[in-house]
Amino acid sequence: MIKLSKVLFGMVYLVIQSATGFAQTNYPDVTIVGAMKNVMWKGQLYGTINLDTISNKAHLYGIGPIEYLKGELMILDGRSFKSTVVNDSTMKVEETYNSRAPFFGYTHISKWEEHLLPDSIITLEQLQNYLNKITGTFKRPFMFKMSGHVDEATIHVVNLPDGSKVSSPNDAHTGQKNFKITKQDADIVGFFSTEHQTIFTHHDTFLHLHLLTKNHKQMGHVDEMSVQKGKMKLLLPIE
Repeated sequence: MIKLSKVLFGMVYLVIQSATGFAQTNYPDVTIVGAMKNVMWKGQLYGTINLDTISNKAHLYGIGPIEYLKGELMILDGRSFKSTVVNDSTMKVEETYNSRAPFFGYTHISKWEEHLLPDSIITLEQLQNYLNKITGTFKRPFMFKMSGHVDEATIHVVNLPDGSKVSSPNDAHTGQKNFKITKQDADIVGFFSTEHQTIFTHHDTFLHLHLLTKNHKQMGHVDEMSVQKGKMKLLLPIE
């Protein structure tokens, strides 16, 4: 029975891999601290995690906002970046772990399965549908990475005025600044789940993504994005 089970499992594994092009795997656990809805609806703006207290920083990946909605955070392979608004057209990106977040998701990924994103996947909606399809039987939630050329993107950096009270998503986005990314090479850390709307994704999406340009001059939460065909890699974790 043991040998038969292994054979059957192997056959199922090959069928899944053949159908999707991605190997079946148990993705590394994602730790979520706090919740988006507590910030948006209850005004809980204070930090629930200090990034420097994450003890294992090797191959660490994570995303979230800065406490009191004063900027954005992104950890890329153990390097932690924060972005803050300077003025309507300028942001500041710093590399530091000295940051706190009201909600934050992170994981450790040391191995990746790399594929070229199909030419048909250009927009965020198409990316969401594609991920949902190719990972339908996989463990969720999971974090992933993209690396390559971005044709156009709109990213935002939250910038809530001092002393603001928040009781709705509109309140939470007061002071937010949007920035355009055009024809830039970038790294993207993403979160995907069909079970975390209002917890770690907005109510109308399964995605939460932060983008960092390769020159480390711009970083923020992705609102819109189109990628160049044949120039974007999708990397899914291997546990």
